[in-house]
Amino acid sequence: MRSLLFVPADSPRKLAKSLESGADALIIDLEDAVSLAAKPAARAGAHDFLRAARTAARRPMLIVRVNALDSGLIDADLDAIMPAAPDAIMLPKSRHGADVQHLSVKLAVREAENDLPDGGVKIIPIATETAGAIFGLSSYAGASERLAGLTWGAEDLAAALGAETNRLEDGGYADPYRLARAMTLFAARAADIEPIDTVFPNFRDDAGLRAECAAARRDGFTGKMAIHPCQVAAINAAFTPSPEALDHARKIVAAFAENPDAGVLNLDGAMIDRPHLKQAERLLARTGTP
Repeated sequence: MRSLLFVPADSPRKLAKSLESGADALIIDLEDAVSLAAKPAARAGAHDFLRAARTAARRPMLIVRVNALDSGLIDADLDAIMPAAPDAIMLPKSRHGADVQHLSVKLAVREAENDLPDGGVKIIPIATETAGAIFGLSSYAGASERLAGLTWGAEDLAAALGAETNRLEDGGYADPYRLARAMTLFAARAADIEPIDTVFPNFRDDAGLRAECAAARRDGFTGKMAIHPCQVAAINAAFTPSPEALDHARKIVAAFAENPDAGVLNLDGAMIDRPHLKQAERLLARTGTP
């Protein structure tokens, strides 16, 4: 998943248009984008949209962001949407791996009730929206077979910390948020799941978005969330490997296939070793490239 676009579940118009956005995944939002009074209608809208979208020949991954485990709202969310078989649930305000296990139990019950494959609905936690959640990042490794990715949230974290802003005058993140971002990347890789960068809120700042995407890709993130359809194309472009990068990855894999006992090889005048092979294999696997 390169691009994951948030869409409010209480807007039929935005839901319908989201299928034309080009996003790899849609995050149908029942949490922050929907007021308390609108949540019942939003749940019904999310259910109907999931039912219809699943029948499309080519469709994005369908993710639903439910309300937090301690909100008192999550069971109603799951009761409404699980009969429509979403591909994944995004869990906000996740504190640690135990929250993923708690949600997994809730999903397993509803999969059984709706004759869905056991374990088929995946989980993507938002892992840094509270101060305490930073200390639980190491617990996601091995927490559940349902884990498909890990992302972080800068806006809720700023509110939790009582910060005036989470960014510096040059547009970059202040130190607490740089730490949260880096820790999320480490935690995702330790759990062998996809690290997904958070949103870039200023959807009119195309240059800023492209710079943040480039930095995320450089550091190891494989995708980024979006808050507006106009951000999708830039995100997709940033996280799509170039033909040259794919060619180089194939050469590395081929070189080690021809020399299975080698630890270090010379490829086009540069030394490559096993970490280069792992990176190449991961890149090809992520893009589905032979």
